Amino acid sequence: MFKRSVIIVSLFSLVLLAAGCGKGKTSITLAGSTAFQPFAEKLAEQYMSGNQGVSVTVQGGGSAVGIQSANSGAAEIGMADLVALPDEAKNLTATVVAKDGIAIVVNPQNKVENLTTDQIRDIFNGKITNWSEVGGNSAPITVVSREAGSGTRSSFEEIIGDVQLKSDALIQDSNGTIRETVANDVNSVGYLSHGLINEKIKALKVDGEESTTEAIIAGNYKLVRPIFLLVKGELKGEVKSFIDYILSEEGQKTIQSNGLLPAK
Repeated sequence: MFKRSVIIVSLFSLVLLAAGCGKGKTSITLAGSTAFQPFAEKLAEQYMSGNQGVSVTVQGGGSAVGIQSANSGAAEIGMADLVALPDEAKNLTATVVAKDGIAIVVNPQNKVENLTTDQIRDIFNGKITNWSEVGGNSAPITVVSREAGSGTRSSFEEIIGDVQLKSDALIQDSNGTIRETVANDVNSVGYLSHGLINEKIKALKVDGEESTTEAIIAGNYKLVRPIFLLVKGELKGEVKSFIDYILSEEGQKTIQSNGLLPAK
C-alpha cells in the first residue's frame, strides 16, 4: 500500500512538473509569404534552440494572408514579399529582413537561355504562344503562375509591367508547386523565388542578366523585391527579439547561405 502511494504521488509530481514546464512559454505565429516561409522556418528553429521558453510557428498562405493576419491579430507577425506594401498595411510596422530575386524558370530540357522583359510580358499575356517564337523548339508554351494575392505574383507583374495573365494559365498556390509543375512539363515557364532554384529547373537570363546573388547585389538583375515582416503596433517583447535575431549577423548569414539576400 505504501509503495503504491509513493508511485501515485511520484506520477502526480511528474504531471505537475510537466504542466509547470509549459507555463510562461511564449508563442509567436508568423503567416504569409510562401517564398519566405522555408527561410522563416529555419530561422525559427535556430531561435528556439537558443530560447527554450519560446515557441515559433510558421504558416504560409501568401502575402495577402500575411497582411490580413497581422491586422486581425491571427498572427503576431505577417510575412509579405512585395515591391511596395498596399494601403492595407499602412497601420502595420514594417521591417525589411531580406531581399529576394524572382527567377523566370523553365524545364532543364528547354534550350532557351534568355528572354527579354518584353518577351516575358508577351508570353504571360498570351501574345507569344510557341517556344519557336523566342528561339526554342516548336512547341506550345504552358504558362504557370501564382494565385491572386501572392506577393511573388504581385511583384512579378509590377516589375514586368502591363501583365494581363492569359486565361488558360496554370495557377499554383506556392513557389514549391510552381517548381514541381515546371520540373514535370518540358514546355512550361513560371516564376519563383530565386532562393528556391534547384537542379529540377533552369533559371533564364532576363535581358541578358542571370538571376544570381552577384547580379542582384550589383543591381543588374531587375526582378527583385524586399521581404517584409509586419507587426501590429510597435515592436516589443519576444516579437522584437525574434525580428532582431533575424537582422543579426547570424540571422542574416542564415538568410544568405540558404539563397536569399541580406536586408542591407
